[in-house]
Amino acid sequence: MYQVDAFTNQAFKGNAAAVVPLLEGWLSDAQMQAIALENNLSETAFLVREADGAFHIRWFSPMTEIDFCGHATLASAFVLLEQGLAAAPLTFRAAAVGDIQVHRQDDGLLEMNFPNRAPERVNHPPAELLQGLGEAPQAVLRNRQAWFAVYEHEGQVRQLAPDLAALKALAPLDVVVTAPGVEHDFVSRYFWPANGGDEDPVTGSIHAGLAPYWSERLGKTRLWAHQASRRGGELYCRVEGERVHVAGHAVLYLQGSIQI
Repeated sequence: MYQVDAFTNQAFKGNAAAVVPLLEGWLSDAQMQAIALENNLSETAFLVREADGAFHIRWFSPMTEIDFCGHATLASAFVLLEQGLAAAPLTFRAAAVGDIQVHRQDDGLLEMNFPNRAPERVNHPPAELLQGLGEAPQAVLRNRQAWFAVYEHEGQVRQLAPDLAALKALAPLDVVVTAPGVEHDFVSRYFWPANGGDEDPVTGSIHAGLAPYWSERLGKTRLWAHQASRRGGELYCRVEGERVHVAGHAVLYLQGSIQI
């Protein structure tokens, strides 16, 4: 097992993910969930190489299997390349999102190719969302993953103290709050009490929805994003039609063996 800090070039920043390459096929779902709970990280990714060279990937939070996770995919690509287990470009395969290609750029960034999951505006958001946020947003949107609460400025996003019990009632959807950035194109924070924990440090998958939203609003296809959690993370996004490219750095924290 490898533990990697994703969407950062500094240890103890970004979002930590565990990566478990499986050489002899899948463990049972119960074993993988138990390992994820034991790790107590946002996600643990399990990988099995398929006959065509792609890696089937599955992601588990401490609570449940997740159908789409960006930071653990970035961590997995970093491990495979840095440990010499595969060569770029890489292809990951997941049931809910299809094939995710990962390329290593000249500057060392690892760029993932996601489906475009642009959110749609909601005129009548649920009461639990507004109650949980406390401060009313300018606009509310949603996609298949989360509710999007859009605020006027970065300070509102940073200072927000949501009622997580109220947000948990929105399951299976999570909640992302976002605003224009001061230094970055946009900032965000991500709350997922129903599926993994209180606040996710950096959430790659939600940028498949955030990037298209801000691309249209700001009139640009390349965006620099910051997730304003306590650990913080940097994401470099590029919107191309039905695909959204999300790139970041990663740092190895530890490697070891799991005793089952």
